[in-house]
Amino acid sequence: MLMADETPTAVITVSELNRRVRASIERAMPLFWVAGEVSNLTRAASGHVYFTLKDATAQVRCVMFRSKAQIVPWLLANGQQVEANALASLYEARGDFQLNVESLRRAGLGRLYEAFLQLRDKLAGEGLFDENRKRELPRYPRRIAIVTSPRAAALRDVIAAFARRAPGIELIVYPALVQGLDAPAAIVDAIATANARAECDLMLVVRGGGSLEDLWAFNDESVARAIAASAIPTICGVGHEPDTTIADYVADRRAATPTAAAELASAGWFSATDEVAALGAALRDAMQQGLRDLIQHTDLLARQLVHPAQRMQTLRDRLGHLASRLSAVARHDLQTRNARLQTLRLRHTRSQPDTSQQRQQVETMRSRLARAAAALIAGNEARLVRLQAGLSALNPQATLERGFAIVRDNDGAVIRDAAQLNPTEGIALQFAQGSASAVVTATRS
Repeated sequence: MLMADETPTAVITVSELNRRVRASIERAMPLFWVAGEVSNLTRAASGHVYFTLKDATAQVRCVMFRSKAQIVPWLLANGQQVEANALASLYEARGDFQLNVESLRRAGLGRLYEAFLQLRDKLAGEGLFDENRKRELPRYPRRIAIVTSPRAAALRDVIAAFARRAPGIELIVYPALVQGLDAPAAIVDAIATANARAECDLMLVVRGGGSLEDLWAFNDESVARAIAASAIPTICGVGHEPDTTIADYVADRRAATPTAAAELASAGWFSATDEVAALGAALRDAMQQGLRDLIQHTDLLARQLVHPAQRMQTLRDRLGHLASRLSAVARHDLQTRNARLQTLRLRHTRSQPDTSQQRQQVETMRSRLARAAAALIAGNEARLVRLQAGLSALNPQATLERGFAIVRDNDGAVIRDAAQLNPTEGIALQFAQGSASAVVTATRS
C-alpha cells in the first residue's frame, strides 16, 4: 500500500493508514449482498441503526444510516435472518472494519424478487404493461365486481369507502383466496366468472398489505394474464405503498391500497355530487336573479302605467293651467293698452291740443280694442270648450252613456276580439249604470 514515491522505510500516521485501508477495501469490494443473522441491534438518537451480522463462524459490524433505515418495510429486530446490500468499508476513527448497509430484505426473498423481475421483464416484453392497451375506466359505474377474500379486511375497507362516497353503486363479491399455493388459481377462476357473467362494468382486484410472500399470488403469471385478458376494465389495489405486484402493472389502473381502489372507482359519482350541488347553486342564483329582474321590470311598467282617471285629471289640470295663462295674457294685454291710453290722455291734457280728431281716434282704438279683446276671449273660450269636449270624449263613462258596454273575462281582462272567447265561457258586462254576467253561446269573426 506504499505510494509510488515512498520507500519501504517511509513512516505514515495511523490516520493515513486507516484512510488508505478504507479506500483499498471500498475499491476492491463494491456493493454486494451478504446474508446473516441480526444481533446487538442499537438505534441511535440520530436515527442511525448499528447491528452485527453473523453466521455460525463469523460476524461483522454494520451501520445503516437514518435515510436508509427509514425505508426498511418492517421493524428490524435481533435474531432476524436478513440479506444486506452493503459496501465494505473501514471506520477510520477506530480502525474497525464494517459494512455500510444500503438496503435490507428478509432472507430468502432474493429468489422471489429475482422471479418477480424475470416475470416482469417477460410480460413487459410482450406488451402487457403498455399504456396504449389499457382502457379508460367508466366514469359512472353502476355495478362493480370485487375479487377478494370475503373475510379480508380489504373487503370491509372497500365496502366502507363505497358507502361513504357512492352508496348507490351495486357491489358483487367474487370470492377468492388471496394468499397461499391455491390462491392464483382461485383468483383466475373468480376473474373468469366475473367475465362470464358479464354483469359488472368495472372490476376491483384487492388485498391488504403483507410481505412479499403474502402478496406472491398477485405476482403469478396466470393471474397477470387473466387480468390482461379480462373484458371488464380492472383496478388493482393490492397491499400498501410501496408494495407493487405484477397484477398492478398489467391492470388498467393501479391503486396504492384497496381503499384507494374504491375511491378511484367511485371518483366520478363522488365528484358528480359536488358538481350537482354547484349546478343547483348556480341554477338557484340564476332563478333569483331572473326573479329580481322581472320584479324590477314590473315596477318599471307599473310606474309607466297610468289609470284613465288619473290621465283625465292630468289633462284637466293642464287645461286649467292653460286657461289661467290665457286669462293672464289677456289681462296683461288690456293693462298694457290701458296704460298706454292713460299716457296718451296725460300727454293730451298737458298739451291742450285740438283733440277732437285724436278723441275720435281714441274712441276708434277703444272700440277696436274692445272688439279684439272680446274676440280673443271668445276664441279662448271656444278652444276651452273644444278641449273640454275632447276630454269628455276620452272619458269611458261617456262611451258607456252612448249605449256601449265593456266586456271582461272571468279574470277581469278586457275582451277586444271575439276570438278571445270560447262557447260556454262566462263573461262580465259593464254598462253606464250597473253590470251583468253572461255566458257565451257562440262567437263570430
